[in-house]
Formats: sequence, structure tokens, C-alpha cells
Amino acid sequence: MSTIERPFIIGITGGSASGKTLFLSRLMEQFQTDDICLLSQDNYYRSIEEQTKDHNGIENFDLPGAIDDKAFAADIERLRNGEIVSRLEYTFNNTVKVPDMLHFYPRKILVVEGIFVFHFPELASLLDLKIFIDAQDKIKLKRRIKRDNEERGYDLQDVMYRWKYHVKPTYEEFIRPHKRSCDIVIPNNQHFEKGLDVIVSYLKNQI
Repeated sequence: MSTIERPFIIGITGGSASGKTLFLSRLMEQFQTDDICLLSQDNYYRSIEEQTKDHNGIENFDLPGAIDDKAFAADIERLRNGEIVSRLEYTFNNTVKVPDMLHFYPRKILVVEGIFVFHFPELASLLDLKIFIDAQDKIKLKRRIKRDNEERGYDLQDVMYRWKYHVKPTYEEFIRPHKRSCDIVIPNNQHFEKGLDVIVSYLKNQI
């Protein structure tokens, strides 16, 4: 991509375990690697030492302050300007996993995803299209229990604690309010295929 060609930037958000990861995987499969780049908020978490602790001394990774939003916005700008971005993978404090150095390349379409991408003004102002992935709380909780156990090694008690005191309050205060201002809301209680088809068709018209 030419350094003066501005990418079409879409932001995708939704509550934790709403199905963003699977949706994004299916979305990326519909495009050539040279046409699309995905930049995830997950790799912009601050270190565990910088995280705010709740009343029980448990780190709360579900607050906006958990994210280095300035670095996230700066990297979006760099990709927007045709620069390559390198970022060390965030492993969610999994001491067994060795983080990779990730490289992101400027493409015609830039997908920016994460629970706070609409919350931070410096990020939201860069987006051309805002998409909200929606799902019922009971479905999101079931998905989160499975994911956090398999991928992050969290036991059920830990998952339930974080859901009650961190995840759900954050969704109500910082995420759900942005649903009203999104361009597209995609229900994902069971499937998202129709919504995905609409997005893919629209994006292919952009390139």
C-alpha cells in the first residue's frame, strides 16, 4: 500500500465473550492478507504492576486505565500513515507462554478491536465505521468461563468473581452506552453470519 493511501478503519467492540474473536477470525478469512490488518486492544494492556486493584486487592483488568490507550492510538496513526508497527504480544500473565513479537503492516482495511475502542476519544475519532457485537449476559458468561479456563488458566471461582465485580460493571458503564452510537449492531446469541455477510460486502466495495 502506498504511504499516502489512507486505509479504511473499522472499530469492533462488544462485551467480554460476546464473540468478537470468532467474528474477527471469520472476517479476516474473507480477505487477502495484503488487503487487511487487524490490531487488537489485547496487546496494549499495561503491566500487572500498573493495574488498579479492587477492594479485595485483586487486579482489575476491565477498567479503561488497564489499557495504554496513547500507545494504541499512536500505532493506529502509524499504520494509517503507512508505517509498519511492531508490538510484543500480551500473554495475559500466562507464565508458561512465551510472547511473540508481532508485526502489523499498513493495508487498505485496518480493523481495530477491543472493549474500549469507542470509549477512548483519540481512538474513536480515527474510525470510519463502528460495529458492536451484541449477546445476552448468560451467553457471554458461559463463553467466558470456557475461554478463561482453557486459554488463561483461570478457575471457575476466579472467573465468577471477575465477572461480578469487574466485567459486568465495566460493560454497563463503559461499553454498552456506545451501542447507541454504533453504525451497525450485530446480534450474536447463536450466530452472526448475516451480519458478517453485510460487513464483508460493504468492505469489499471500499477496496
